[in-house]
Amino acid sequence: MNSTIKVILFTCLFLFITDCSSEGKGMNDLPDRQPAVAGQFYPDDPGQLRKMLVELFGKSKPRTVKDRIVALILPHAGYVYSGEVAASGVNQLSGDEEYDNVFLIGASHNFGFSKAAVYEGGPFLTPLGKVEISAGTVEELLKNKALFSNNPGPHGPEHSLEVQLPFLQYKLKKKFRIVPILLGDLNVSYLRELAAVLKPWLNGKNLFVISSDFSHYPSYNDAVRIDAETLKGIMADSPETLVQSVMGTMRSEPPNLATCACGLSAILTLLFMTEGEPGIGIDHIQYMNSGDVSAGGKDRVVGYHSVAFSISEEKKTMKDAPDFKLSDKDKKDLLNLARKTVEGYVSQGVVPKFSENDFSSNLMRACGAFVTLNENGSLRGCIGNFTASEPLFKVVQQMAVAAATEDPRFPPVAKSELAKIDVEISVLSPMRKINSIDEIKLGTHGIYIKKGGRGGTFLPQVATETGWTLEEFLGHCSQDKAGLGWDGWKTADIFIYSAIVFGERE
Repeated sequence: MNSTIKVILFTCLFLFITDCSSEGKGMNDLPDRQPAVAGQFYPDDPGQLRKMLVELFGKSKPRTVKDRIVALILPHAGYVYSGEVAASGVNQLSGDEEYDNVFLIGASHNFGFSKAAVYEGGPFLTPLGKVEISAGTVEELLKNKALFSNNPGPHGPEHSLEVQLPFLQYKLKKKFRIVPILLGDLNVSYLRELAAVLKPWLNGKNLFVISSDFSHYPSYNDAVRIDAETLKGIMADSPETLVQSVMGTMRSEPPNLATCACGLSAILTLLFMTEGEPGIGIDHIQYMNSGDVSAGGKDRVVGYHSVAFSISEEKKTMKDAPDFKLSDKDKKDLLNLARKTVEGYVSQGVVPKFSENDFSSNLMRACGAFVTLNENGSLRGCIGNFTASEPLFKVVQQMAVAAATEDPRFPPVAKSELAKIDVEISVLSPMRKINSIDEIKLGTHGIYIKKGGRGGTFLPQVATETGWTLEEFLGHCSQDKAGLGWDGWKTADIFIYSAIVFGERE
């Protein structure tokens, strides 16, 4: 990410009042953290707060995510505006979970500072009681003085972490300890380093709560459009895609738009942790904006999303499993996209345009894909990309054009051939290096053989279609695709991956 992007995003999101970069006192020296916005953002009376939470959870979306929740993106406005969306996100927890730590991560609304501010003081107080700090984890983070500080200043007036706690206190039956972290800069390189340090805790034993509202102050209809665009970057599980989405929106200068997401730094930190991580599922839970409640107007609104990130015990042990599943409609949509793209490009030299609103959130995720063209049962072109930072539907469209025109083994597809060609698509899981060829399951795994500057791959279905033995599968890939000779695989690096394969002939 270059410095220009950093500056643009910084300008879009933050207007800091003052710098607050001094180191703080230790945990034993600081008093309990008093509520800053009780009585403003939510009731300060315990009975009234519980009553309001009962009402919000009663209106919230039911639990649909059955796998273990590892992260939630939740809004942090006054409960009358964003409380239902926040409750819907928290409602994806069963309530019986036990977490070693709950990491609360948000962007400071009041101060600018370079290192992440980790609160090392006494417990956070809410009208529902005390929430203890996870002292051991805080201490471990603060050992990394290049990335973290125990600066307490930003935490005093900040609302974005505090407002999450009553929802968690209401839902979780077992006590939990928190790691409060505030970010004061949008240096993307720094956020990537921060995520690398936090990622070991993304293991199913901890919960990350990312606090962010979305668009600030556009009109109602503009907010719906802008917030949908920002969401696509999140559902793609790609920091780069999210940044591009936000920058594209800001360049278009929608009236009154101040920011696409006030907690963008916190969201990017999460995506740097989850990007490419096998087994992570992302579910959009609910969207509303302040114009959807009677207390809000339609002229200037703030948007709210809740998003759940989960991982299943099964997927944690299946390192080669695809990150997600595609519905029958997803498959039909991708095949239709590839078909129309090939026909449009071959016939008119034009790549057809598609509305992103026509595709599900699955097709917004960034992952690799191959497009294969067959003519009367014989291969006519096949091009793919193992990894991608763009949404799947865009990758498929790019590979469809490449398969029709850029496969060096064949001349470009002619218009007269279109009626005889059928399309097949392979959506790929992340590659994994293996130590033994015994890990390869013919028909399930594709292989990628690499040595020096040479490499070649066979998709999983090649073994099934040819009937090759494992050694033939390896030998042909090594010789015919990687140019390493029949036995070259024996001294090369071998990677495996799985694929969701579907085609028009089905």
